[in-house]
Amino acid sequence: MTEHFDQLSNINTFVTLKEKLISTHKSINEAFPFIVRIAIALYDPKTKTLKTYLHSSGNDNPLEHYQIPLENAPSLKKILDQGLPRVVNNLITFDDGEHEHTRRIGRSGYAASYTLPIFNDGEFFGFIFFNSNKKDVFTESVLRQIDVYAHMISLLVINELCSIQVLTAAVKTTGHITHMRDPETGSHLDRMSRYSRLIANALADEYRLDDSYIEHIFMFSPLHDIGKIGIPDNILLKQDKLDETEKVVMNTHVEKGCEIIDELLQNFGLQGFAHMDVLRNIAMSHHEAINGTGYPQGLRGDEIPLESRIVAVADVFDALTSKRPYKEAWSNEKAIDMLRELSGEKLDKFCVNALLDNMDQVELIQQRFKEDNL
Repeated sequence: MTEHFDQLSNINTFVTLKEKLISTHKSINEAFPFIVRIAIALYDPKTKTLKTYLHSSGNDNPLEHYQIPLENAPSLKKILDQGLPRVVNNLITFDDGEHEHTRRIGRSGYAASYTLPIFNDGEFFGFIFFNSNKKDVFTESVLRQIDVYAHMISLLVINELCSIQVLTAAVKTTGHITHMRDPETGSHLDRMSRYSRLIANALADEYRLDDSYIEHIFMFSPLHDIGKIGIPDNILLKQDKLDETEKVVMNTHVEKGCEIIDELLQNFGLQGFAHMDVLRNIAMSHHEAINGTGYPQGLRGDEIPLESRIVAVADVFDALTSKRPYKEAWSNEKAIDMLRELSGEKLDKFCVNALLDNMDQVELIQQRFKEDNL
């Protein structure tokens, strides 16, 4: 009997998707040592934007925290339109390319690349990239073997992200079944999730945030108020301000949210997926305050998880600038003044500044995702 070590055995365990990608890369390198980087970019169909997500090349990552409208990446759009992969066996001309992403890749020292679109049941999901440090290496023989790995990686990505999408869809469906119980749905969630990603991107260098963490904040932020499903209608849908007793009941939505999340994760078998702690923190701590006056735990400053501080700013800004049954929408200028007043007291000042420093992008989000009832 011969013993054999399976390098890919951990892709069937509860390790992160990035760890699975790195293990797959190591396995590929046994046959093809010239492949020095594997990377994933995801597609946001609502904004038609490509976003960097995962890579296997350690600190060597020329496109971290990068996103671009697909229309502005014609070579990638051509791949999608044709539905076929692309081989570039000599990247020497890319360092003076027209677009920022081609220039970054060109300057990185990669000599060749292989790019495949990722589809799930005909729906475009993103791209997978294989980069080589040698040119003219992606022969037909090599590509046939790499394709097997490419499809395996695609399935790993699709499996994890689709599971999260199913989780999110289940929550949204529950909300609809219970009579659209929280009025803050639809466009509010589209906006505040993108504000959250905007803030996280702006803080990425300072806090050393990778693209996977940022993407999970984007995916999980719409679930911040999931616990409101368990709040009685007479409180949740009240047109006037809540009295003190009603506020106490309303504030229990954070604990209820964590209970619901834990049950959903167990039912969907997602307990071991990456960044589930981010989801729990967002649900539990987005009402904590920097000065310790928030709830439910009265956390203070950096005791509050970063993802919770990010979502709190995104949620407050959109609540201020949105019409509600009990208030008219505030102007951006008025909301900005309020954020500055809350900065360092209720809200994290760095998260506030990250949003306010990118108001041009905030306005684009507002234009794209207007109120459902307008």
